[in-house]
Amino acid sequence: MCGVARPVRLAPSILSADFACLGAEIDRVRAQTDWLHVDVMDGHFVPNLTIGPPVVEAIRRHTDDFLDCHLMMTNPGDFFEAFAKAGANSCSFHVEVGGTGELISALRDLGVGVGLAVNPETPISAAEPWLDRVDVLLVMSVHPGFGGQHFLEEAVPKIERAAEIARRERLELCIEVDGGIDAGTAGRVAAAGAGMLVAGSAIFGRPDPVAAAQEIRRAAEEALAAPRAGGR
Repeated sequence: MCGVARPVRLAPSILSADFACLGAEIDRVRAQTDWLHVDVMDGHFVPNLTIGPPVVEAIRRHTDDFLDCHLMMTNPGDFFEAFAKAGANSCSFHVEVGGTGELISALRDLGVGVGLAVNPETPISAAEPWLDRVDVLLVMSVHPGFGGQHFLEEAVPKIERAAEIARRERLELCIEVDGGIDAGTAGRVAAAGAGMLVAGSAIFGRPDPVAAAQEIRRAAEEALAAPRAGGR
């Protein structure tokens, strides 16, 4: 589901964009956008409140980009249909909320891509039983709720573990990583097995968002091209 057009894929997060001119912000980074990441926070599951289906619908009218909606909500299933109708291509919900099997089925019934997210303190083993039923595993490399946080290094072995499972089970699984991604961290997560990198403030918070996105992509591609220990 990550796609193969580029060796490293980027999903700019609109959480860090200027909402007063969101359409223009999206247009600025379009050349470097593989997916557009939409952070939805309910003020309960995480200590922040952001946007809902009406904003997704407005974005959909403006662009045909793949809309990757990350639902940081205690009751995501109550909103799946609204996000699907608004134009979401994929919705990721958190394994921590429970009812994972039922939520996966509900998204499948709507014809929407299925993503399963894990918080920094949640082991990959909590998501492992469901990896053959989802399209995306979203590994959080910060505590969700706010942009601009520092990358948590413990995410790297989790990405490696997920990639190992995907290879062993021959899963068509997109491993996405979100939090603290910039030119300094992109290489480590790409080398660990991440196929989609979410970056917000490291793109939209820079004077030249396109150049910043290119820098992130370049760092990841160079890490993938570098020889690995033991010739692997």
